[in-house]
This record gives sequence, C-alpha cells and structure tokens, in this order.
Amino acid sequence: MPDRAGHVRTESTAPGWISRHRPLEQSLFNGIYGLVLASALVAALDPAGEEADPGPDALWVVLTALASAAAHGYAHVIAQRASVDGAVTTSRLRLVLHEWPLVAAVLPTVALLLGAAAGWWAESVAVDVALLFNTVALFGWGVVAARTAGYRWPSACRAGAMDMLIGLAIILANALIK
Repeated sequence: MPDRAGHVRTESTAPGWISRHRPLEQSLFNGIYGLVLASALVAALDPAGEEADPGPDALWVVLTALASAAAHGYAHVIAQRASVDGAVTTSRLRLVLHEWPLVAAVLPTVALLLGAAAGWWAESVAVDVALLFNTVALFGWGVVAARTAGYRWPSACRAGAMDMLIGLAIILANALIK
C-alpha cells in the first residue's frame, strides 16, 4: 500500500464556507455539460422517416441525464477513494448529489418535448427550439463562467461565443445528418 503520510487533504485546509458549499466552477461545468448533452440527445431524436414520439423521447433525455450525472459523481467518488482512503462517507454521497446542475440543464429541453407530447407544437419544432435555446444558454453560461474567473466583459463575451460554437456545431451536424 502506498505511503500517504505526505498527502495533504485540501478539504481540511480549505476555509469553512468552501467545504460547506459547492464551488461555482463545478456547477458551471455541470450546467454546460448538461446543455451539450441535451443538445446532442435532442438532435438525435426523430430521425427522418420515423414517427415522432415526444413523451418517451423526453423520458429518455431525463434518464440519460440522470445516468450521466450519477456516473460523473461516482467517478469523483472512485477518484477520491483512490486518493484518500476506502471508507464511504457522506461527503462522497454529496459528490454524487452535487451533479444536479447537469440534470437541471436538460429540463428546458424536456419541457419543450413534453409540450410536444401534449400537442402544443410538433416535436420537430420542440427540437429546433431546444437546440436554439441550448446554444444561447451555452453563450450565457460561458459568459458567466468567464466573468466568475475574473475576465472583463469583452473577453467574457468571446469566451461565451466559443462555448456557443459547440451548440452551433451540433445544429450544423443535425442539419447535415438529417
């Protein structure tokens, strides 16, 4: 077993408010990841020639987001276990539960799909609006992340534009594939 005597836990040396609250950076990461995930999932919906079924599609988007969040949180648990010790603690459970921004980021897409399931609009409209919304939201999250990191407005807007390119790439791929 490796010697861990020189290993310093950052949790014990962090100020109290940091160890009690989730860092904003991780929430921003999960939100951006969730938006990209939602965009990729919704772009894959309704292939040409198939009948639209927005209710089950919305369920699959939610289940995929939950599975992704759980897998991401569990990966943190495994990494922490490997670097600290093997005991399961409540802080490790919190690592999994703190993946909620990833799931929350897919909810607008799910709401649009559920609106299509209710007959308020066609699923193709929900897909197009979700892709547009997620692309604009990627810009917003990118700006917020850059401002949080201390960037000035022009640089933050450039960072947001770079994040928005991910959404535009998904829209382009969706248009080319379909």
